[in-house]
Amino acid sequence: MIDLPSPALIGVIHLSPLPGSPSHLLSMDEIVAKALGDARTLREADFDAMIIENFGDVPFTKATLPPASVAAIAVAADRIRREAGLPVGINALRNDAPAALGIAAAVGASFIRVNVHTGVSATDQGLLEGRAGETLRYRKQLGQRIAILADVHVKHATPISEPDLVRAARDTAYRGLADGLILTGPSDR
Repeated sequence: MIDLPSPALIGVIHLSPLPGSPSHLLSMDEIVAKALGDARTLREADFDAMIIENFGDVPFTKATLPPASVAAIAVAADRIRREAGLPVGINALRNDAPAALGIAAAVGASFIRVNVHTGVSATDQGLLEGRAGETLRYRKQLGQRIAILADVHVKHATPISEPDLVRAARDTAYRGLADGLILTGPSDR
């Protein structure tokens, strides 16, 4: 399990478009080099941890990442974890918690981020439904204690199932058994 201060300052490394995504241009070596530069910046700025996500892969798939994306995230995450000196987490965008858990288990990452862990949200990918039960069962199957950090009212989405922020946070923590909550606020784009 991850040991972070509460609250923790967690920076995000947005990977450049990965192989198979519509905007992919860079080699994996170039993608990793850019991400390592971002990791160094976060470490030097005294962040507590970092999340690696495939943000360059827009438009995102709704739930299941293509195998090439999973493999590329794993390659980048392994290098970053080995060289960054900070705890590393994985976010498989848009909402593929099983892929994030698999990557985390393979590379020794400490946690994952799940954008919609509980409830239902309307997004540009369509409706995303939380799959907390599936995620927790898969983590148990893997036999590893990878922390699950879950967004509450994730930006770039509109909550449908529970519009009240406090009740949604309680549901995510107590019914979804998230190990930590992420509050980002609304997005301006």
